[in-house]
Amino acid sequence: MTDDLERLGRAIKQVQERDHRALDLALREAGVSLVQWDALRAIDRMPDASSHELAQATFQSDQSFGTLATRLVNRGLVEKRPGAGRRIGFALTTQGGLALLAGREVAARVWAHLFGGLTEEQRRALLELLQVVGAEPKAEGGAAALGVVS
Repeated sequence: MTDDLERLGRAIKQVQERDHRALDLALREAGVSLVQWDALRAIDRMPDASSHELAQATFQSDQSFGTLATRLVNRGLVEKRPGAGRRIGFALTTQGGLALLAGREVAARVWAHLFGGLTEEQRRALLELLQVVGAEPKAEGGAAALGVVS
């Protein structure tokens, strides 16, 4: 069983790596990197989110997202907006919205190629399974909630 689980974990990582490499390369066409495009998507999806919430949504540390956000502001893709209290929010500029849309067109082509060998039913089943595996544990406690520490 351990060998099967190890192979499964490696297969997931291989697909993720292939997806990221292909997207990062193709997104150059839209003038953004994968990390930048992912941040634009998160800001678009979560318009009133804090920098911390956006860092979590993009799988980055707060410091990394702060550096990225500064680069996006300097490029004119994002603007800072005052939030409640000391909170700083972000919003896409017109240029950022155009980069987001261009990235979506590029990504659609990449994903059609990457997942083109699967039927619609297989893609739906794969998505459902990955959502089950990727769901947050119901219990509190980090790694302990996953059952990986005793």
